[in-house]
Amino acid sequence: MITKRLEGLDRLDLTKVIKKKNPYLFRAKNYDNASDVVKDLMDAYISSSEEAKFGDWLEGLAIHVNSIVYGGTKSSSQGIDLDFQKNDTRYLVAIKSGPNWGNSSQINKMIQDFQLAKKVLRTSGANVHVEFVNGCCYGRSSRTLQRGIYYKYCGQMFWEFISGDSQLYLEIIEPLAQEAKARSISYQTKHSNTLNKLTKDFILKFCDEQGCIDWETLVRLNSSYE
Repeated sequence: MITKRLEGLDRLDLTKVIKKKNPYLFRAKNYDNASDVVKDLMDAYISSSEEAKFGDWLEGLAIHVNSIVYGGTKSSSQGIDLDFQKNDTRYLVAIKSGPNWGNSSQINKMIQDFQLAKKVLRTSGANVHVEFVNGCCYGRSSRTLQRGIYYKYCGQMFWEFISGDSQLYLEIIEPLAQEAKARSISYQTKHSNTLNKLTKDFILKFCDEQGCIDWETLVRLNSSYE
């Protein structure tokens, strides 16, 4: 994950980030220091992309663990991430980061993907009991595990479901901490260098000769139709 964060800093473009963020929010914070604005922009950029990247990493970890235990594979079906068989049941799993991952239209889309997969399996002549699962990498499962045509497993229940190990949800924490500690110095150095570089760029583009931030120029870049 630290590697992904370093890659994110390498791709960070000041102009593109300013165009995507709310300039009025930064002005409301009454910033007078260019480095404060740039740091806030950097942190907002990193935060918005970090959870999605980490979700992808957890999904990959779940598929890898399941492949070792049950021979599962990355599914080729639309909207389905993991395909594996345990005992006499074939499981098709849509993996999400946490329990509150989507709105009603996104959940309906997942259900449609499950229904399509079921139709394809019937067409192929597969004669096996199939269950659909929405697996969430963290959080707690509610008492109502079955949601129509699918089950929802979260946190400990999800990791035990894909691995057979009731303690796996705890065991994966320590390796993450070790990796973060090993790479934190590299990240902090990269973060500081990027902050200095982008602050220089910001001063050249958005500060006047007296060194004051030119908020009108910044807002024009973000919101003008010209």
